[in-house]
Amino acid sequence: MRSDNVTKGVERAPNRSLFYALGYTKEELERPLIGVVCSYNEIVPGHMNLDKIAEAVKAGVRAAGGTPVEFPAIAVCDGIAMGHIGMKYSLVTRDLIADSTEAMALAHQFDGLVMIPNCDKNVPGLLMAAARVNIPTIFCSGGPMLAGKLNDGRRSCLSHMFEAVGAYKAGKLDEAGVEDYENNACPTCGSCSGMYTANSMNCLTEAIGMGLRGNGTIPAVWSARLRLAKHAGMQVMELVKRNIRPRDIMTEAAFHNAETVDMALGCSTNTMLHLPAIAHECGIELDLDLSNEISSKTPNLCHLAPAGDTYMEDLEGAGGVYAVMKELTKKGLLDTSVLTCTGKTLEENLEGVVNRNPELIRPIEHPYSSDGGIAVLKGNLAPEGCVVKRSAVAPEMMRHTGPARVFDCEDDAIAAIYEGKIVSGDVVVIRYEGPKGGPGMREMLNPTSAICGMGLGESVALITDGRFSGATRGASIGHVCPEAAQGGPIAFVEEGDIISIDIPGCSITLDVDEATLAQRRAKWVCPQPKVQTGYLARYAKLVTSAARGAVLE
Repeated sequence: MRSDNVTKGVERAPNRSLFYALGYTKEELERPLIGVVCSYNEIVPGHMNLDKIAEAVKAGVRAAGGTPVEFPAIAVCDGIAMGHIGMKYSLVTRDLIADSTEAMALAHQFDGLVMIPNCDKNVPGLLMAAARVNIPTIFCSGGPMLAGKLNDGRRSCLSHMFEAVGAYKAGKLDEAGVEDYENNACPTCGSCSGMYTANSMNCLTEAIGMGLRGNGTIPAVWSARLRLAKHAGMQVMELVKRNIRPRDIMTEAAFHNAETVDMALGCSTNTMLHLPAIAHECGIELDLDLSNEISSKTPNLCHLAPAGDTYMEDLEGAGGVYAVMKELTKKGLLDTSVLTCTGKTLEENLEGVVNRNPELIRPIEHPYSSDGGIAVLKGNLAPEGCVVKRSAVAPEMMRHTGPARVFDCEDDAIAAIYEGKIVSGDVVVIRYEGPKGGPGMREMLNPTSAICGMGLGESVALITDGRFSGATRGASIGHVCPEAAQGGPIAFVEEGDIISIDIPGCSITLDVDEATLAQRRAKWVCPQPKVQTGYLARYAKLVTSAARGAVLE
């Protein structure tokens, strides 16, 4: 066993003495040591229950003959971090999580790992660590929040809460209405209840084979979540016994499966950052162009919030991610020969699975659309690409042409939107918010929610080299590459320039001739970095393009 390096032989007597100082017994040290990586904390609603999940995982490990050893991982609540400098620290934690987990796992020579994440950057950060460390590993996330219920009985969620602020600013909602959302939109612990980034990544953890059935959809407050955790603890022992490792599971075919499920579910655009970053740790390069190729063959089967009015608990009731995958196999869209953390192939896992709610998970013969939920657009404004959650765009905004309203940071754009300076037909451009320029690539949920809340979601587009929350809806186009801080064309857009967006055609065009763009480029001077000290300054120096997943080099 790997743990023999810290528990066996006279030479390791000093190491054992420190285990004894922790209260471990000789008998416990003779069993496989399983690291339980738990991101419990008291600031993230999706993580406040993870101490209970960890105890259940550890019970499962012990029941199967292992010795669990818990250690922490950090997590940021994107909702609390939203709209201020805190959001610069969200994406960057993905790499802190991966690095610190690698350090703990290899320093202490665990035989296997159980990862317990739940929220936006925590899940991909731990998947990156799993690929990098490459010892037997299984995931057991904390589970989604239940949908809220307003005083009039309508169901609600966090995206509605953000849009309520825009409605208030537009005079469409009073303070009592805002308070109704505030008190009821987020009623339980868990990752926020729509198909936002956290739930997208937890669902894709099932699709890529690293989580058991229900990992992405069993609500946080259901006892079934604790049973899942115990089974995950038991199953990691089987993975250790058979030496099944993350890179045996996360193959190129598995990533293609995950992108296919992504398109069918209508996941967050942040998956276009995270899947390439995880693949990179596996030695696999995922090209953005592959997303459109997969999307062109993959029907969109689900419209969960913010694209529709159904929630994660409803997806679980319909059969969960497995039911979606079962639909996809009807047209041979998945490679079912891939190995999974169950120790079985995907084909074996899907035996007997049924779609229990064809209204929520559309049969593949009757999808919401014939292509997937995410589109990658390219053109002279984004030569390396940009992304949009197509399934959450109003039909009238699938093609849009309008004048650019240009802002060099999110804060200035928010002020203009709230002051009524953005009108129907406009194309809001927010730049210098990319991985380097931000630094940290902030989510733009506040401006997109303000646009929708003020009734402009069907007439105003937003383009940024930053990114979006999974809660964003509308013609919100992010990850513009190259970013402004790297001298990308978005840096040269001027107020009033005409921009054309064609989502079905996967194109985005700045109506300015090349000669004029060349003149603007020659005069351009990159602004000084907004943050020049600390971790963000180091991150800005190391981070690559969003088109590559914003990995560090």
